[in-house]
Formats: sequence, C-alpha cells, structure tokens
Amino acid sequence: MGKTQAEVAVLGSGSWATALVKMFSSNADGIAWYIREREIIEHIRQYRHNPRYLSTVNLNSSKLFMTTDINEAAGMADILVFVIPSAYLKKSLAGLRLDISGKIICTAIKGIVPEDNYIVGDYFQKRLHIPVKKMVVLTGPTHSEEIAMEKLTYLTIASRGKSAAEKVSRLLSNHYLKTIISDDIQGTEYAAVIKNIYAMAAGMADGLGYGDNFLAVLLSNAANEMCRFIKAVYRNERDFNSSPYLGDLLVTAYSKFSRNRMFGNMIGRGYSVKFTLMEMEMVAEGYYASDCINKISRKLKVDIPIADSVYRILYQKADPADEFRKLIEILK
Repeated sequence: MGKTQAEVAVLGSGSWATALVKMFSSNADGIAWYIREREIIEHIRQYRHNPRYLSTVNLNSSKLFMTTDINEAAGMADILVFVIPSAYLKKSLAGLRLDISGKIICTAIKGIVPEDNYIVGDYFQKRLHIPVKKMVVLTGPTHSEEIAMEKLTYLTIASRGKSAAEKVSRLLSNHYLKTIISDDIQGTEYAAVIKNIYAMAAGMADGLGYGDNFLAVLLSNAANEMCRFIKAVYRNERDFNSSPYLGDLLVTAYSKFSRNRMFGNMIGRGYSVKFTLMEMEMVAEGYYASDCINKISRKLKVDIPIADSVYRILYQKADPADEFRKLIEILK
C-alpha cells in the first residue's frame, strides 16, 4: 500500500480501536493502523483478527497497512483517529514528529489528559495547534463488543467543521451504524468523560448490594450532576436527554460490557484500588477522569456530590459503604 492510499489512520490497538477498524473497513479503501507490538501485527496478518481484543472480529487484512511506527501511520492518511488511553496519549504523541495540523483529527478516547486536565480535543487544539474546524469527537453509546456483533449503534460525530464531520460520517456509516452530526464538540466530550465516573458509582452500588430501585435514583441524580457540570464548563444549547449525553451515561452504567462499571463493582465488593487497577485487562478511563474532574469542579465550584464520593473512594481511601450512606441522605 502506497503512502497516500489510506483514507484513514487508526492510532491504537485496543477493543475500541479494533471496532473502529472494522467499521472503517466497510467504506474506506485503505486503513493505516498503528499498533505498538510487532507480534500483534503478525498475528492479524496471519489469522485476520486481533488476538487480545475483540478476537471474534474478522478483519479485512487486505485493506490494512499495519505498522509499529506512529509517524508512518499518520503520514499515510488525511484523517487520523486517536484511540489511545488518555493516560498514555502524551507519551505516544512525544514520538510523533510529523506536522499533523493540516489533517482531520478525530478523538475516540473518552478521557482527560492527566496533569494538563484537558479533554483530548482541547489538548490537541492547545498543544498541537489543531484548528477547531479540523477536530472531530466520536462519542455516544457505542460499546465495542456490540459493534463486533453488528448490533444497531448510534455514533455521534461532533465537530465545528461541517466538512470534516461529513467526511468521517461517510466513512463510518453502514447498515448497523447510524451517525449523528453535532457541533457540541466540548459538551459531548465532557459527557463522554464524566459518565465513566458515574458508571463506576453504579458498579460500586451493585458491589455493595444495592438493587435496581436505588440504581435508578443514583443515575437520575448523576444525570442532573452531569448537566450542571457541563453547563458550568461550556454553556451552550444542547439536549441532555439525547444519545451522546444521557444515552452514553445509561449504557456505560448498566451494560455488562462496561469496564468502568466492572471497576466500580470490584471496589464495592471490597477490592483495593491498587488490586483492581492491576486486575483490569483494559483501561477504565473513569479512574483517571475522577481526579481531573474533581480539580475542575472545585475550581468552578460545581456541586457534584456523587462524583466527589467516587473521587474520595478512589484517591483518598474513603470507605465505599460510608460514602454511599452519606449519599443516601442527599439523593432525590
């Protein structure tokens, strides 16, 4: 495959990255794929599936140009899709020598860059000088496991650049994936970040033995918190009941596929944060987001008691049972 033959480059090799490669394969003539481990590339070439993530998904290897060089992958396409966990994004970008400011940059990360406390879209704009009309956020209730099974899914493509959003939409739309174009790039991305914290709270509640009745109350309060937080960060006209906001919160909090809910469930059942971090095979973005969101909410003086409780449990060794007893008294 030549240098300019890839329509899109996917940077990352986890479950969501693998799902995106599957989706792009429906319409893209060529896909550059940055994978750090050479052995994974060789396995995909030989067996046509990712041995670590979504291993049941058959990949069209004839469309793939796989490389361990992030610069090579990024240089092949005008649309770059970053699917690297937020905690490792800066390290990965440190090896990127290519000027990408003229390319369409998509983030499918759903996390905050630690230390900088920037959502990924803002990080690319402020640190890599990507024009806002070239930034695209992929979000919504989109668990990769269901995409692997081609279950009907609605993906929100948020961008201030209509042309960029339409190009990405054209490459992703297929019989099981419906795309929704939005211009609320910051609101949708913050929703994608903070809902992971509430999914952890839902998992903790389940691990502590609370039932569906309580979980419904917890999540209705969480939805209100999410609205307050996003309005404080970036005031804009938006429908919080639509799929990239409430929809993403619900699927992440309720689904058996949710790694953030799984993480919270282990904490609720008495496992330590350190053990849970080591035990989880995939990164639970809510852990890193909790610290970042706590700093932002304190700076903006936003009242988000559920998220605050999760922060104290994860970072200040607060007892989950005690924290939930306190929450019970203030939930409505």
